[in-house]
Amino acid sequence: MEAPDGVRAALEAVLMVIDEPVSEERLAAVVGLPTATIRDQLHELAREYDGYTKEGDAIPVRGFELRQLAGGWRVYSRPAYSEIVSQFVVDGQTARLTQAALETLAVIAYRQPVSRARVSAIRGVNVDSVVRTLAQRGLIEEVGTDPVSGAFLYRTTAYFLERLGIGSVDELPQIAQHLPGLENLHEIENALL
Repeated sequence: MEAPDGVRAALEAVLMVIDEPVSEERLAAVVGLPTATIRDQLHELAREYDGYTKEGDAIPVRGFELRQLAGGWRVYSRPAYSEIVSQFVVDGQTARLTQAALETLAVIAYRQPVSRARVSAIRGVNVDSVVRTLAQRGLIEEVGTDPVSGAFLYRTTAYFLERLGIGSVDELPQIAQHLPGLENLHEIENALL
């Protein structure tokens, strides 16, 4: 893969699937070339993406750009198109979470990692579709399997924390003091299962 076009194509393929900046060293390891070569190719790609439609024209050829920040490289939409991108994203996310989704999310947040069966037992209803919705919205994710039952375990995501404006689930308010009788919740849950 020494041909520059092949290297750039491989880099583009990786850059299109990442969700956080990736280091030159990691890209070099994946592509199997020296870091200096990867660095040069990334800068070349960034220049290529910064091309304009006509000489001196202010309209970029592409709606995205390659930026180096936070110790790595990532493709970002251009700031000039932020309103359009924001509208697109907002259109897909304006639906508020239902009461069932909020309750399920709360159970997962406070009991993570937790299986769907345990969440269903706590809520007293089937939560399969709600869990799918929460996962699709990026608020929860699978984190492994229960060693006893083999059921998938779920936890909240960094996006969940970001949306709540907290750094970790340890910052969630303590609810036992507001709901008398929850001191023995663990025993109640086990009795329901």
